[in-house]
Amino acid sequence: MKKRGILHTQLASCIAALGHKDLFMIGDAGMPIPQGVPIVDLALCGGVPSFKQVLDAVLEEAELEYYYLAEEIQDKNPLIEKYIYDVLEGIKGERIPHIELKRLSKEVKFAIRTGEFTPYANVILRAGVAFEA
Repeated sequence: MKKRGILHTQLASCIAALGHKDLFMIGDAGMPIPQGVPIVDLALCGGVPSFKQVLDAVLEEAELEYYYLAEEIQDKNPLIEKYIYDVLEGIKGERIPHIELKRLSKEVKFAIRTGEFTPYANVILRAGVAFEA
């Protein structure tokens, strides 16, 4: 039995299959997932698991090089925005209009749905490489 890290079989498999430059998304319970994008649905009930819990677990497993947030998070969910900036410190990212984030979500390799019930708690992450060239 695996004793640490992500135990969810589907999520662990999706992360292990990431290649350099692959995009994936962590979204709140209300984020629309485009048809055809595989969903790792972790939502149990409102707030469980939280966006923060899922992002923290993913950061322990995946190497990242870039991220995208919705511009609207700045006004609508500044606590989550600050959290994302804090835990992704040193990783480049940008804010784009929410409509563009939804458009970009069509290109993700998979999407993780959390139980988060706060607005704009969504991030698209780009996989990096775990070694130096």
